[in-house]
Amino acid sequence: MINQMNPSADVTALSSIFVDVSAVEVGTQLTVKWRGKPVFIRRRNQEDIDLGRSIPLTDLRDTNAENANLDPGATAEDANRTLDEAGEWLVMMGVCTHLGCVPLGDSGDFGGWFCPCHGSHYDSAGRIRKGPAPRNLDIPVAAFFDETTIKLG
Repeated sequence: MINQMNPSADVTALSSIFVDVSAVEVGTQLTVKWRGKPVFIRRRNQEDIDLGRSIPLTDLRDTNAENANLDPGATAEDANRTLDEAGEWLVMMGVCTHLGCVPLGDSGDFGGWFCPCHGSHYDSAGRIRKGPAPRNLDIPVAAFFDETTIKLG
């Protein structure tokens, strides 16, 4: 009886995936499916990094990092949103925090993502800047497995 409440085999198989990012060029994004949801893996260029790091926390609606890799109280500064110290790799759930739509990359008023369904705008670090979404895009548990592979989960 209790065993029926455990995750099914197909769900368990998707708990971790490895993503080869060797072909992701600077300034481009790869979208993968993990746990039935899109995950954006963006290799940011220096302009995106500089823009993300120039925004003071006081300008943000959600000042929490929303990063499952960090302490829940971590702030939403750019360095707490990226996978590496240089700020080049950004891995986020591709699900708008308003109603679960999928935002469009390289669009919106802040050089990041735009959710056309209800008008939420995210910046180059996936932080909500305008529109009805209440929180920044979530960052899943992720880490570099080796130089060209990211492990999600």
